[in-house]
Parts: sequence; C-alpha cells; structure tokens
Amino acid sequence: MTEEFYRIKRLPPYVFAEVNSMKAAARAAGEDIIDFGMGNPDSATPAHIVEKLVEAVNDPRTHRYSNSRGIPGLRRALASYYDRRFGVGLDFETETIVTLGSKEGFANLAMAISAPGDVVVVPNPSYPIHAYGFIIAGASLRHVPVGPGIDFMAELDRAVRYSVPAPIAVVLNFPANPTAQVVDLAFYEEVVDYCRRAGIYVISDLAYAEIYFGDPPPSILAVKGARDIAIEFTSLSKTYSMPGWRIGFAAGNKDLIAALARLKSYLDYGAFTPVQVAATAALNGPQDCIDEFRDVYRRRRDVLVDSFAAAGWDVPSPEATMFAWTPLPPAMAHLGSVEFSKLLLKEANVAVSPGLGFGEYGEGYVRLALVENRHRIRQAARNIKKFLTSHGVNTAASRDAASKVGAS
Repeated sequence: MTEEFYRIKRLPPYVFAEVNSMKAAARAAGEDIIDFGMGNPDSATPAHIVEKLVEAVNDPRTHRYSNSRGIPGLRRALASYYDRRFGVGLDFETETIVTLGSKEGFANLAMAISAPGDVVVVPNPSYPIHAYGFIIAGASLRHVPVGPGIDFMAELDRAVRYSVPAPIAVVLNFPANPTAQVVDLAFYEEVVDYCRRAGIYVISDLAYAEIYFGDPPPSILAVKGARDIAIEFTSLSKTYSMPGWRIGFAAGNKDLIAALARLKSYLDYGAFTPVQVAATAALNGPQDCIDEFRDVYRRRRDVLVDSFAAAGWDVPSPEATMFAWTPLPPAMAHLGSVEFSKLLLKEANVAVSPGLGFGEYGEGYVRLALVENRHRIRQAARNIKKFLTSHGVNTAASRDAASKVGAS
C-alpha cells in the first residue's frame, strides 16, 4: 500500500542529504575529508562532569524513570545560571523545564501551541527545526529575511500586517545559526514591546549564548515584561561540549512552559537521571571550561579567516557561534550553494553546509563549522587554493599573508 502521510508530505527533500551521501562514500573509499559541515563539537566534555555521571550511574536508585520536567536540582541550577549570567530571577518550579536537547523542546513546543491554520513568523535563513518544527505541527510559516543590512523590525511588522490570520508567535535565534549574527538588549526591547502590543508570543533560541568573541550576548528574558510573552531555549551541547548528552532547557513564560510540560508528560519520562545529575554539576561547578572552549573556537576562527583569505576565499569573521557564514567565491557564485558544496567536496575533500539548506535566503552562502583543529583548517585552505586555481579563480594572495598564517 502506497501512502502519502500528511506531515511527511509537508517536509521537502533534505537539502544536505546529497552532500552527506557523497561525504560518506568518500570516507568509505578511504579519502580524508576535512569536515566543516555539521556543528558537532569535538572537544571532550570536562572531566568533572563525566565523573559526576559515573558516580550517579553507580547508584542503582538513578536507574528508574526520571521526571519529564527535569529533576528539581537541575531546574534550580538553570535558574541560578540565569541569575548570575543575565540578572534574571526565575521561579524554577513554573518558569523552567528540562528538555532532551533544545531541538526536542522546540519541536514539542511547536506541537503544543500550534495547529493547522496557525501562522508563525520564522527567520530565513534559520536552523531547520525553527521552521520545520511548526511545519510538522501543521502550522503555516511567514518567513522574514535576516542578515546584515536587513531591518528586522520592519520585516517583522510587514509580516504581521500582511498575515491572515495574524501570527501566533515569532521565532528568534541570536547569536544566529547559521548567520552568526548578534543583537543587543535594545533589539530585544523593541521586539518585546512590539509583540506585547500585537499579542504575539516570542520563542527565542539562545543555544550559543556562551560562544562569543566580543560582548556577551543578552537574554530576551532580561527585558522588562518579556516573560509575559517570551520563552527561551538553551542547551549544554555547545557551552560544555556535551552534544551527545542531549540536555537542554526552556525558561520564561509560565503558560508556554506549562503547555510544553503537559505535552512532554505524554511523550517521555525525561533524560536519564545520571545525565541530569551531571548536567547539574556542569551548571553549578567550575566555569573555566567555558572560557577554554571559547578560546578554542576563537583561535580556529582566526586561523580559518586568515588562511582562507590567503587561499583566495574571503570569510567574514563571526562575532559569535561556532560557525562562519560565508558567501561563495564570486567567480563560482553561479553554481549555487549545493553544486558548489558538492564540487568542493569532490575536488578539494572539504565538506561544508550549503546555505540553501537553511532556507531560500541562504542561497549564495555556505556555513563553515569550527569543528576541525587549526592544522586541519590550514590543510583545508591549501586544498581550497588548489581547487580555486584549477577553476581559473585568481587566488593571488601575498606571500607575506601566507607566511603569517603558517606561523600563527
């Protein structure tokens, strides 16, 4: 029996699939692929967090079902983090919840608050779950472009005024994946003021709050009145290099937290208790590891920007996140992001994420994840220089710049 399932039918073919398939085939053939594609942190989780996990696992009482809202100690730890980092006081009982990574929490919130016929404003380009969480839930999207030189508030106002029915929510993600764009507290104040007057919820993704290279990114919850309409997702994946642990959080508006909690109570029993205990140790324990991870990403960013420039490909230096959002080399822009990514993989053994995978406004760009060490980044730059030269691209870069990169 052939069946076109409603929700599956609403999901387009995965743009990254062809590149990922090529990457897997190349590795199976023994080729050395330098992979900037997936934002998968490669640093080890700090030892004190792992040790706490082992300690908790050795207690058989932790082997039973957990709590779908998250253990109280972990929710208290999240509230303490918000207090010391953002100056935001949260009620851990009603304004926080633990999720199986922020991605799961986001998707389940979309299911909890939206239905077919509802409209949600989503930035474009964006991390796929920001759009497809609501698509899976049956809602409709109103895309607003984001990026340098774009007046987001004007785009938001246009989207709200021309949406029928009016949107129920707007999604924000700063520091942004994939664009690495950052905003200040004044931006959030504008958003909160506008959305409170319009009766629109705000869903903020702050997964990259601790990977920054300038001023610390703010939380929307620091804005007066934000908790009347806003919920914010955070994660331990990047902050503490714990991607496979699948621990994230939501904090903010009590009604949205309660809706997410009610849905989750039907779907899961929460993360394995020892993982939650270890996550509590991460938030309450020594924080110098965050600075160390941040410094790793900063040094990788600097080497990538400098070495790629010397190879003939200008990469804008990101102010935050573990990504660089990079225009295609002008001489190869006609290929489009998918074909360029496939050709780069095939001929230079360098994998990147095509911008089209993050939305139609991502076309013309690729995303580079800072997940390879500096030696590998320099090797990628050498491969890319040969690749560009072979396609007739002028890669004339001064020997001084190249020697400077080699010595860094």
